[in-house]
Amino acid sequence: MNAGTTGVEVALDMPLNAVASQAAPPDSVKALLREFTSAFESEMIDFRRDLHRHPEASNEEFRTTQKVAERLEKAGLEPRLMPGSTGLLCDIPGLDPSVPMLALRADLDALPVTDEKAVPYRSTVPGFCHACGHDVHTASVLGAGLALAELSKERGLPTPVRLLFQPAEEKIAGAQFMIKHGVLEGVGRILALHCDPKIDVGRVGLKTGPLTSACDLVKLTVKGGAGEGGETMPPNVVHAVAALTVGVPAAVSQQMPTGSGVSIVWGHAEANSGSESTGALAPDTGFMQCTIRCIDERAWTLAENLFRKAVENISALHGVTPDLEYTRGIPPVVNEATSVALLRRAADEVLGRSGVTYTEQSLGGEDFAWFVRKVPGAMARLGVRTAGAERTLDLHQGLFDADERAIGVAMRLLSGAALLS
Repeated sequence: MNAGTTGVEVALDMPLNAVASQAAPPDSVKALLREFTSAFESEMIDFRRDLHRHPEASNEEFRTTQKVAERLEKAGLEPRLMPGSTGLLCDIPGLDPSVPMLALRADLDALPVTDEKAVPYRSTVPGFCHACGHDVHTASVLGAGLALAELSKERGLPTPVRLLFQPAEEKIAGAQFMIKHGVLEGVGRILALHCDPKIDVGRVGLKTGPLTSACDLVKLTVKGGAGEGGETMPPNVVHAVAALTVGVPAAVSQQMPTGSGVSIVWGHAEANSGSESTGALAPDTGFMQCTIRCIDERAWTLAENLFRKAVENISALHGVTPDLEYTRGIPPVVNEATSVALLRRAADEVLGRSGVTYTEQSLGGEDFAWFVRKVPGAMARLGVRTAGAERTLDLHQGLFDADERAIGVAMRLLSGAALLS
């Protein structure tokens, strides 16, 4: 699945305090990072607020892409837009151009969620906001890139760096689009961050092995039709929909290997007669939608077939005809050991050893998974919770916000990883 690991090897779920660190970096690294990142930190907070005011949907990130490109050009760099003008890449040279590049990835798109925060930078686009922290990711990678570009000019970088600003993460399509257009050519390793509102600002969560879950999307329509010759009652579509919502998850779970961690969540279920009737007519059509999440990749390979069989069996039992649209989504993000060790070294240097915490695998999906199937890489969880806050705000909610000090933390962490790679 992943490219082979080299150097430090870490057991998949070994606590981070059991990981042996590599040799300590030169004393000058921390001072360099402080000098070069602090010059951009305030600007990047303002940049993030601008993006937050102007969120854009997946594959419509035209303004966001242009803003990033303009700032990189102002720094003397040469960003290259992806086909369609959403998303871009930008290279920062290293001392030795033959060394494989380190890629730093951010995602650009917002969610179809109404911003409910009473803040000056509240979304100005009705029904859309950055409720997943992609504005923080973008500002962090941009800020790290600006700092590294200055370092490259003045002192040189040990490893060339490629900045990737990806569209359509929320549509689980952007990573494969970028890979198709060659953004990983010449890349030896890739790193990313994702906001985590359960971790206090100033800390990052690291884990080797599976970090997120596989995620598939399902749309299911069932039709009852009329009774035979008009003399018998048609199938009860309401009963069928109810049976499917309960029975399919149970049937799939029973057929999965022990410990597969499969979660089927119905987000929509209805039965509709196509009439304004308040109950006089029995519904003839049912429509359902769900997500299927698997913490184990083997389970992910089994999920579709088991789901289809369960739908067919339950539909036949209730006399309805199913029409299933099953969309294979994304595999789990699997963090490679050496990449995690690199992030750990950088975090120890810029945050101190208390700045790193172990993080568990989540049921969330992330299309960064496609990148780390092609090259070694890892994603860290970026703490965005204000210490002592009375309430933890979940992702994908209209009240979600990030403690903006996390942007400086992320800039230093990513820059540090580039200097230590």
